[in-house]
Amino acid sequence: MSGTNDEELRALQAALAAEHAAVYGYGVVGGRVREERRVEARAAYDAHRARRDALVRAVRDLGGRPEAAAAAYALPFPVPDPAAAVRLAAELEDRVAGVYSDLVRAAGAGQRRTAAEALREAAVRAVRWRGESVAFPGLAERAGTGTPSVSPTA
Repeated sequence: MSGTNDEELRALQAALAAEHAAVYGYGVVGGRVREERRVEARAAYDAHRARRDALVRAVRDLGGRPEAAAAAYALPFPVPDPAAAVRLAAELEDRVAGVYSDLVRAAGAGQRRTAAEALREAAVRAVRWRGESVAFPGLAERAGTGTPSVSPTA
């Protein structure tokens, strides 16, 4: 495998890990968010599951072994109420956008387009949850988080 494919495979695995974490996180969001936002949470959950499944296929297509989801993930902060659930949803989208920005840089033409679409979708969902946008989705948020995904618990 060439260095370019290795870089793309690492970026795909990072995106896959972020999608696993997002699927887990949206399970928490859906259980805590207000009734009027549950449809939005369910749509995001379904979108992340679909992206996760596509990434599994992409990793296999490059000859890699897809990273499995952890049994549980440590959330970045407690989520005791609907307001915290909304903050968590925005945080999940910011983190997913960050790994997709890395994938845009590392991927070949076909996968780059898919990664850019995923980055855009995550940025739009983050704006909907947060109620405001950021200048450079997928980049500015990375400076504050230091990590591309919610951490698996040991």
